[in-house]
Amino acid sequence: MTNLIRGELTRLFSTRLPLWALIAAVASGGGLTGVLALTGPENATPPMPGIDTPAGAGLVVGLSGLLLFVPALFGTIAITSEYRHRTIGTTFLAAPRRGRVLSAKLVVYSVGGLCYGVIASLTSGLALLGAALVRGVTLTVDPADLLLLLTKLAVVAAVYVVIGVAVGALARHQLVAVGIVLGYFYFLEYVLMILPGVNRLYPYLPGGATSSLTSFTYLTDTIADQTSSHLGSPLPPVYAAFVLLGYAAVGAIVAAVVPLRRDLT
Repeated sequence: MTNLIRGELTRLFSTRLPLWALIAAVASGGGLTGVLALTGPENATPPMPGIDTPAGAGLVVGLSGLLLFVPALFGTIAITSEYRHRTIGTTFLAAPRRGRVLSAKLVVYSVGGLCYGVIASLTSGLALLGAALVRGVTLTVDPADLLLLLTKLAVVAAVYVVIGVAVGALARHQLVAVGIVLGYFYFLEYVLMILPGVNRLYPYLPGGATSSLTSFTYLTDTIADQTSSHLGSPLPPVYAAFVLLGYAAVGAIVAAVVPLRRDLT
């Protein structure tokens, strides 16, 4: 197993995917938080709490949670690239026990997703501190609360990578898989939020559970106000964490079992 993980790491770092993931993590975390914190959420329309308040600081950091489809995309691209370039067949010829190979891939992708989340959260926190220093604003958010929020976002990124890997394992075709991920997180989930009756399931969807876990409800509150919709009540953070872990478990099973039963030709 150790050799398989080492081999998977070698294969992954022989591509440019880790570099692009690093750039995306910095942009999604530090970049987004920095821009919003510097411009001031209180200057938005409608105005949002300023970063000198705990709510405002949590808002500018939690906003990066809206870009968690990015690590899902990296998970999707990582697995579908193997089908696109037909390297998955070579891998299985070198290591015929597919279950162990796929388990090694899941370990590497999950750790990669966690690294993505840590980098995004670290740069997001630093961007908030830097923006407050530049603007001469004193942060009143409890450092422990801020650290907890950043930790949650980092862990959730790993979950989204596994979800992306599962989508890639099912679709196999890269463009189709990427389209499914973007279509869901950019379109379908928002449509489900405004459909009467169905929108009560939103807290149990990946985006809703993430929102509940990170207490970032600005988007859902805004959509509910504008559409007069009655979204289901946010889940308690502990339940939301179990929902996301459930998605990760299902995603891992799909990513491990589906390629076992398919012909690679």
